[in-house]
Parts: sequence; structure tokens; C-alpha cells
Amino acid sequence: MCGIAGLFDTRGKRDFAPALMERINNVQAHRGPDELGLHLEPGLAFGHRRLSVIDLASGQQPLFNEDHTVAIVFNGEIYNYLALTTELKALGHVFRTRSDTEVIIHAWEAWGEACVLRLRGMFAFAVWDRNQQTLFLARDRLGVKPMFYALLADGSFIFGSELKVITAHPDFVRSIDPLAVEEYFALGYVADPRCIYTGAHKLAPAHTLTLRHGQGLPEPKAYWDVAFTLDNPIRSEDAVHELRARLDESVRLRLMAEVPLGAFLSGGVDSSAVVATMASVSSTPVRTCAIGFDDPKFNESAFAQQVATRYKTDHHLEIVKSDDFDLIDTLAWLYDEPYADSSAIPTYRVCQLARKHVTVALSGDGGDESFGGYRRYRLHAAEERARNAVPLGLRQPLFGMLGGLYPKLDWAPRMFRAKTTFQALALDSTQAYLHSVSVLRSDEREALYSPGFKRTLAGYRAQEVFKHHAAKANTTDPLALVQYLDYKTWLVGDINTKVDRAAMAHSLEVREPLMDHELIEWLATLPSHLKIQGQEGKWLLKKAFEPSLPNDVLYRPKMGFSVPLAKWLRGPLRERLQQAVLGPQLAATGYFNTDTLHTMVRQHLSGQRDHSAPLWTLLMFDAFLKQANGTGRTEGMDGGSSPQ
Repeated sequence: MCGIAGLFDTRGKRDFAPALMERINNVQAHRGPDELGLHLEPGLAFGHRRLSVIDLASGQQPLFNEDHTVAIVFNGEIYNYLALTTELKALGHVFRTRSDTEVIIHAWEAWGEACVLRLRGMFAFAVWDRNQQTLFLARDRLGVKPMFYALLADGSFIFGSELKVITAHPDFVRSIDPLAVEEYFALGYVADPRCIYTGAHKLAPAHTLTLRHGQGLPEPKAYWDVAFTLDNPIRSEDAVHELRARLDESVRLRLMAEVPLGAFLSGGVDSSAVVATMASVSSTPVRTCAIGFDDPKFNESAFAQQVATRYKTDHHLEIVKSDDFDLIDTLAWLYDEPYADSSAIPTYRVCQLARKHVTVALSGDGGDESFGGYRRYRLHAAEERARNAVPLGLRQPLFGMLGGLYPKLDWAPRMFRAKTTFQALALDSTQAYLHSVSVLRSDEREALYSPGFKRTLAGYRAQEVFKHHAAKANTTDPLALVQYLDYKTWLVGDINTKVDRAAMAHSLEVREPLMDHELIEWLATLPSHLKIQGQEGKWLLKKAFEPSLPNDVLYRPKMGFSVPLAKWLRGPLRERLQQAVLGPQLAATGYFNTDTLHTMVRQHLSGQRDHSAPLWTLLMFDAFLKQANGTGRTEGMDGGSSPQ
């Protein structure tokens, strides 16, 4: 796992200053503390920060082919690199290392841009082919590893693993994109491929970008998509056996390392299934890491201990205090963009713990999206049945009126909180799903924004992100549609972003067997009733692991990796909340209706309403602005050290 960076002259072959390349590369030193690599030639500069995992002795980057005409900087792991090495050797390619990085070089030489179709893994890389005068960038299918880029005013193209690489360049202009702000307050993150700054972009998952001198900046090209065919006639008992076999393979592929390797173990179904599989295919005890909370409402460590005991793992547990909120500015520095998922705090802590014992950790990320684990999936399916029973022309006025009239009862039992449901029933399927996952729903953002900012948006709404992806989903199945939307938005923008930055803050590599693209392709062929049956999500995964995991790990209510936001904001974070949300920095943006801000803070602090999610979103936006304006924590900005 590493950090990559580079500069490319789209107009000619000017020389880039070594000091500049070293500076922009070193702002991400936390991603790769083991080695620093630079390569410069006319019109090109590559930088690399290495976290050594495979081929410790000879896997340094930038890496070259035999005659030094092809160079690569690479972040990630290619899990099928041994099979590809054999195939490429048969084609006459000569290997000088045992690294998966060199496989990509020879794959490029053999298959050109189509090389990405042969790679199984998580990756973001750039290949420079001097003979073809071509710079080729690629990102993995599920967006596990990040790639940012920008075209500067002088024609310089810059890319890197983190946005801070781009912003470290003295010629990059930090101009906030108002459309990104709208996406952030709807989703809690800025959706790919947009960035918080107008001049920067994320290379979207499953996309490549090919540049040549004198040809400007082209559009990225898609090379893969998941197809929800739902047409697999397999019997459920056979699906159970095939799932176990596929998971065995996926986990085996991810156990290759020359450094200590272990797993996260939260006590949930997904991480427990990964640990159980690791134990079944490993000849040595699995190292497992878990954190618990001193507040029992948020503590799953007892369930993690059950799994650790059952498989005799080398288990490490640390208890985190329930007032562990002092990471706000650290997270703002790490994530570069505004990012509002408060579970980034425990994720940071579990990565911090894991790095004390291992360099590589397997996670259960992707299980909810692939197997149908989220409660919102079941609610969406139920709402979809109601939407299908009433024509849209009747639904919109009827449920729109009820949604407007019904009070918002945050304090009431869930069965009485019908306002959101009424509002969702008045919408089409895609709008309704966005409504259910939004931090601030459309009507709430309408109240939050100032009249001037709404004019700036010129009618743009975050629903355009979902509409864009839904048009490509090619399915009418309610579960398949929202799974597809989550693959394109939530999984990439929230989950993978959270884990990558938190892990890399501690120079930890995290691998994701439940996001193996071949596994996902197979799961997308299965009918939805194998994923959700009645009120039971992850039905197939749970059935597959009934012989291997305790019943109360498999079938207890989902807890999630959450923190007591409402309590924090009314207690120890009360002063910071008021200073941030009602302070001069947010006011100076001109984005917000100050009356709405005061109302939200007053209602939350009095206990009248629970505004914890939108207030935390505002708090993290303020922390982002502090970093962007140079008034927050700036560790690593110049010297590359990560905040601890």
C-alpha cells in the first residue's frame, strides 16, 4: 500500500523541478513511510511513497521494464499477480522482481489499455510509456484505492493518491465547487468524480484516463460495470456451498504478504465471516483486532470475543471512551474534503490499534452492499410495493400533502415517524432512495441554504448523481437498483474513503475480500430473495455461516460502528458546536440561512429535536474550511508527518 504522485506536461516536454515533485509527494508520506522514490525526465515526474508488503527487497517504485521505456507508480495489490506472471512469462516477458507492480508493467506491454481487465485487486496506478509518449491512469472497479487529478493553468497535469497532493502545488487554485457543497450536505461526502474544488477531479472507479503530449485532457473511459441480471437458476443450498467456496478463494488471494497480517473483528456478521474463513484456510492462528466502547449501547466487543474464542485467534481489544471526539481536526486534515461519517472516529482508532500488531488487515467492508444487509434496503422494498400500488399522479399530491402536514417526531418510536415515509412515497424510486440516505433531505437543504447560494446552484440538486447512475443500472428490481446505486455512491464515497484514509493515516494496508469483483459479479446474478427474505437481510451469507458462527452473532440486531453524536453535541462538544455552526467562518461563505442555523442549534441543545447528523455535518464542514484556510491543524502539510 502506497502513495503515488505525478506531473505531466500536456503541452510539451518542460522539466519539472525535483524540489516541487518531492514536496507534493511527501505530503502523503503517511501512506508509505518505508521508502521514497522519484523519477524525472522531460515532460514527466513520478513520485512514490512505499509501504512495503510484497517483495520487500526489490519492489521499489517507480519501477521500470527492462529497457527503462515503461515506468509505473502503483498503489494497491494485484491478487492474481502470480497467475499473470506465469502467463506473461509464457509470452516472453522477463521479470526482474517478485512484485505485483511489475506484473502491471508487462500487462501494459502485452495488452495495452485492456490490461486493467486482467487485474484482480485494488489499485490506482499510472504507467508512462516513453515509446508511445503515453501516460495511462487506472482505478480499480469498486474504487477501493483513490486517484485525484487536476489540469493546471499552464497545462501541467497533476495526480496523486490524496487531494492534498493536488492542493500542495503552488499553482492549484482552491475554488470551492458549489455543486460539491450541495452533494456534501445531501450525502455526507462529495460524490465521485466531483471534488470539493472546481479544478480537481476523482478518477471514477472502473475508469481509465489516457494522456499524450499536445492533446489536452480527454474524458475518462469506463472499462467495467456490475450487471444485476438476477437470472441464476441455482438452488439455495447450492448457492450456500458456492458462496463458501468463492469466499475461501477471495480470502486466500488476500493472505499473500511478507509482513504481519491479521483482520478487523467487530463482532458483526461480515468481519466474523471473514475471520472464520481466514481460520479455515490458514495454518497459523489469525491475528484479530477489535475496539469496544465504554458505553454498552455502542459496544460489540463481547460478540467479537465469541468469534475470537471459537477460532483461538490472537485477539487484541482496546476500549475507547465514549467521549472520544478529539479527532475532528485530524480527520479534516486526513480526508481533505468535507466528510461527515462520524464512524470515521472508531475506524481511525481500530486502524491505530491494528497497526501495533500487523501491517495488513482484512476487513468485512462491502458485505452490507453485496448481500443486502442494510435496513434501508428492506424499507425501500416495502415502500416500492406501495408506490407500485398507487399511480404517480395520485401519489405525488396525496403523500406530498401528508408529508407536509405530518409532524416530525424524532423523539417517538420509529413506527410513529411517518413523515419521512409519506415524503418518500410521493417520489419516484431513485428520488425516494436518495431521500432515505440523505443527511439533510431536499426540503431540509432548501431551508438550510441562503437565497444567494440557491441562486448559485441554479437548480442543481444531488439527485442528479443518483439519476445519472440509475440510468445505467439496467434493472427494475427494487433491491438490485439500490445495491447498484450504493456501489456507485455510498461504497465509494463513504465506506472506501473512510477506510483508506483511516488506514493510511497509520500506514496500514486494508484488504477487502467481500469486494472481490468476481464475487460481486456472481452475487449480481442471484435473485434478490437469496439476499433478503422477509425481515432478514444477508440471508445467503448468514445461511452459509450457520455452521461456523454463533447464532447471536449472525441473527442479532445490527448495531453498526456508531458514536453518541447527540450526547456529544449537547455535552462536551456544545461550545465547539456553537462556535462553529454559529461562528464567522460558516457565515462568511454565504451558503447558509443563519436563522435556520440558530434554530437547529437551539432545538438540539434544548432536546426539542435531534439534529445531531446535520449539525455534525456542519461541524465537519467548518473543520474542513479551517484546514483549507490554513487555520486548522496542518501536520503533514510540509513535512509529510501524519497527525496522531
